[in-house]
Amino acid sequence: MTVEQLSTNVDFIKFLYENKDMRGLKDAINTFEAIEVVHILEELSPDERVIAYRFLQKDLALEVFEQLDPELQEQLLNSFSEVQAVQIIEEMEADDRVRLLDELPALVAERLVAKLSAEERMKTSLLRGYEHETAGRIMTPDYLSLKKNMTVNEAIEKIRASDVDRDNLATLYVTDESRILIGIVDLQDLVIAKPDQTIEEIMTDDIVYATTDNDQEMAARMLQEHDLIALPVVDREHRLVGAITIDDVVDILEEEATEDFHKIGAVGKFKINFREATIPFLFRIRIGWLMVLVFMNIFSGAGIAYFEDTIEAVVALVFFLPLLIDSGGNAGSQSATMMVRALATGDVVFRDWFKLLWKEVRVALAMGVTMALGVALIASFRAPEVITVVALTMTLVVVVGSLLGMSLPFVLSRFNMDPATASGPLITSLADIAGVLIYFSIATWYLGIG
Repeated sequence: MTVEQLSTNVDFIKFLYENKDMRGLKDAINTFEAIEVVHILEELSPDERVIAYRFLQKDLALEVFEQLDPELQEQLLNSFSEVQAVQIIEEMEADDRVRLLDELPALVAERLVAKLSAEERMKTSLLRGYEHETAGRIMTPDYLSLKKNMTVNEAIEKIRASDVDRDNLATLYVTDESRILIGIVDLQDLVIAKPDQTIEEIMTDDIVYATTDNDQEMAARMLQEHDLIALPVVDREHRLVGAITIDDVVDILEEEATEDFHKIGAVGKFKINFREATIPFLFRIRIGWLMVLVFMNIFSGAGIAYFEDTIEAVVALVFFLPLLIDSGGNAGSQSATMMVRALATGDVVFRDWFKLLWKEVRVALAMGVTMALGVALIASFRAPEVITVVALTMTLVVVVGSLLGMSLPFVLSRFNMDPATASGPLITSLADIAGVLIYFSIATWYLGIG
């Protein structure tokens, strides 16, 4: 569906709502596929969204609800009676249910969990027992396990009798009597195998798996890199306890990428839809880092104040200050962004630091010299007496900024901190402080001031 078509559908639903044609709205909203309904609901106002969702047929409503962002799920739940809310979350996949409950106020979540059926309450409690953002927290406990001495025919009969969601049957797991994971079988291999073959004959014991305490992003990367449909999850005793499916991976990687972008911009973590975020909320998530950076930048001001005599002696130095300082910050931000991404994808690890440092020195030096030629050309027209000063400064600030940008993500990673924190405004502020000191130190020395 094109954007133009989607816009037309949204406008049509809005038109029906505004004209109070509820019968027409009910008929129209149920003609769309689930993903189309999700896009439409995202564009509606909260009141329009609640009415449109309530008109969805039961099966379509559940499918749509599971695909909505958590903040929209919460909005809809708040519009339901408690009985309706329990009915919705009872029918959700356990991992999707836990993700939603994590977004709700603790008391509300506990009250809803208490009203679930015993089986669904047990599944929910199992997942909620694992740490946030771990493989155990996001896995589904709904999977089908086979025994190695089963025949193919027996395995197919077990699948037919199973109530496991068919989306979770593409990969089947082979366990021993203690639920230890010993192999996997693709459903397509099972179907084409001879009926009297044993599972042991067609299974593979070369298993890629995650443990319950693995970071969720690490587990998602494993599934992505090995091109798997599902990733088994085992506990510390190597017993199979669940699986992570491909749809979970898409959500996780999108969530982690969004979080990294927020950190790169020195913005606090948030999951609310940006369009619906309030002014106080946006203020609160942004002001913290900005205030920290204000006090960091005091050091830049102190550096300038320290070199007052140099500035008074050669006022032309001030003209080049923003140009030189910004160049160091820009080079540092570039380097940090590339390094954060490389660390996130696993392309580099801490032991690569020295090798990459030497490479970055050479790249930064080449960039610094090139940019120095540019600033020297400008100085030849504006202030020829400081050509050497600005050229030397440009070379050094680009090298220093680049090395800061490359090294800080490694340092933070070494101390188990998120390397994305080192990017953007933080690197820029550090490069600004270093740039001021480098610039005026070179000027004072070269021009013989003081």
